[in-house]
Amino acid sequence: MIFEMGILSARRGKRLGVLLAIFWIGALCYFWLPDAIKYISKSDTEKSVEEDNFSLDQTLHVCIASDHKTLGGMIALINSIIINTNSEVKFHLIVDSQSVDRVTIWIKSTKLRYIDFEVKAFPEEWVDGKIKIRAGRKELASPLNYARYYLPRLFPDINDRIVYIDDDCIVQGDIKFLYHMHIRPGHWAAFSEDCEGVNKRLSRLSNVYAEFIDFKNANVKKLNMKPSACSFNTGVFVTDLRLWDKNNITLQLEYWMELNTKEEVYGNEKGGGGSQPPMMIVFYNKYTNIESLWHVRHLGLSAGTTYNKGLLENRAKLIHWNGPFKPWGRVAQHSSIWDKYFIPEPSGQFKVVRRAV
Repeated sequence: MIFEMGILSARRGKRLGVLLAIFWIGALCYFWLPDAIKYISKSDTEKSVEEDNFSLDQTLHVCIASDHKTLGGMIALINSIIINTNSEVKFHLIVDSQSVDRVTIWIKSTKLRYIDFEVKAFPEEWVDGKIKIRAGRKELASPLNYARYYLPRLFPDINDRIVYIDDDCIVQGDIKFLYHMHIRPGHWAAFSEDCEGVNKRLSRLSNVYAEFIDFKNANVKKLNMKPSACSFNTGVFVTDLRLWDKNNITLQLEYWMELNTKEEVYGNEKGGGGSQPPMMIVFYNKYTNIESLWHVRHLGLSAGTTYNKGLLENRAKLIHWNGPFKPWGRVAQHSSIWDKYFIPEPSGQFKVVRRAV
């Protein structure tokens, strides 16, 4: 009898232990799991904001450059950023001299009138005699394409980070996560590499430095860069203007631009010329990778649909129509996404062209 009571007591104790374990597991799930699920579902860029312990209520600096032909892209991009964030954003807009009043009126005459912004005309004399496009798209010779080289000179009062975004982009995520992403110590900026995910498959290139730079050039050889190193796209980047200034990045970029006018450093390779090759040289091994969903690109390389609509609408944080087929053009792919953010110009000067239905 005593033996049976002992067994019964042991069983009760075991049950009590199980119940207590269930209780504690339940309590942990209640208090911890919701936050854990939220964290697990976040992108690496979003996690790094929390890990780096940034203050998320500071003003975010965003720069966009555009000329009179592409101002509609600038407007749609601004609108997409504002709609998808609760953060304070200061827009630093660079345009050609003929577009300063035009873009100011466009903003102040529409629902964007409440944004914090400044507009500056790019001094085109800064790049006079420094641009040479040997092959590929001639529009890449536009002086505004090189405005990204001169951010500290254009905005001397910014002693902080800035996000530069091409005007043929739309931002669908919260820009604060891109702005505050972790940049590794010793790196000067963050760019999106071409050697991963869907961006790699759709680029039509081998996604390496040799596709952009002439490695037969004697001055290039001295740099000991690897021709097989992964290329990156310069249409979206995050940088700290203090580091940019401290490391004389503008002067370094100008050096390679000017040298390319005298001898071939870049321009005849498959990747073409433009503003990208000098940045690939200067930032070699000096950049952190932006995750692919924060720069889904190559939508402008063809008129045909190359992306799953679900990926672009539900997962992509930033979409880029780099290439000749712009989202405001007749045969652009997935232009309906861009249309959601476009605000027509009050004067009607900027025309969006669409296929006849």
